[in-house]
Amino acid sequence: MKRLVLIAGLMTAFVLAVVAVGASGGVNFAGTWNLDKAKSQGLDQRMENAESVACVITQDDKTLTMEWKITGGQQGGPGSGGGGGRGPGGPRTYNLDGKEVMSEGQMGGSSAAKATWSSDMSSLELATVRTGNRDGQEFKFTTVDKLSLSADGKVLTIKRHNESPRGTTDSLLAFNKQ
Repeated sequence: MKRLVLIAGLMTAFVLAVVAVGASGGVNFAGTWNLDKAKSQGLDQRMENAESVACVITQDDKTLTMEWKITGGQQGGPGSGGGGGRGPGGPRTYNLDGKEVMSEGQMGGSSAAKATWSSDMSSLELATVRTGNRDGQEFKFTTVDKLSLSADGKVLTIKRHNESPRGTTDSLLAFNKQ
């Protein structure tokens, strides 16, 4: 009987540990990441001309926040967010449980941000849709970033897909951990 109770206790502890790991998410992307232009493809004009591009990611069990710090280069361009070193629309926070985060846009309109883990929890898809009306014209900007880390955790790769009134662009952004 004692053996049965011990086995049941160990199995319960194992199941709880597995659930805790799954609840906390997969890979931890936290850190300051510097763009490696030589390994990147399809950079927008602002990133291409910038002196430096850094992606600062903070992450805990429930959320991930990305902030872009772009120094120098030309203002504007797809995905640039219009300046201030803030990158695409300023800091973005995503819920890691898959629930959408709604916010008001900087120039009116609204923004919806959603994170989705891959089935093996090794990569994360971050989707942001900004909609609104500027000068009587409806607009919609969609950005989907697929984040993955190298095996040693020193290289962050973001496969980016943008759709806007200006068209569709795809890029590959490679970052080295600072």
